[in-house]
Amino acid sequence: MSETSGKPSVLFVCVHNAGRSQMAAAWLTHLAGDRVEVRSAGSNPGENVNPAAVEAMREVGIDISAEVPKMLTVDAVKESDVCITMGCGDTCPVFPGKRYLDWQLEDPAGQGVEAVRPIRDEIKVLVVGLIKEIAPESEVTA
Repeated sequence: MSETSGKPSVLFVCVHNAGRSQMAAAWLTHLAGDRVEVRSAGSNPGENVNPAAVEAMREVGIDISAEVPKMLTVDAVKESDVCITMGCGDTCPVFPGKRYLDWQLEDPAGQGVEAVRPIRDEIKVLVVGLIKEIAPESEVTA
């Protein structure tokens, strides 16, 4: 749990922080609301979020067009309870006591929206499972 908010915190990491990690962060924010702290970063951030990822998310009513790829920092990992990597290999720092998951997802870089849709949908399924595990609805108090 985050020391400041008392909520579980999740960091999504991919190489460019332009596709998979941005879609995952958007899904988690959209589906879990304020029950989870969400971060995303890349080991070698791109200039912009992948336009096909922006379009694929827009199709499901989620706008990620204003997001900007961010550099992965040691602090981002330290501040997160769960670190989910998506093809960043050995570039993610590892700290004791943190939970690490590696989601094997196709890289949407350079692909059209038709190829990104199934990746978007696969990420949603993974995020729904993650929410059930770390922030189930029953934990919400009025």
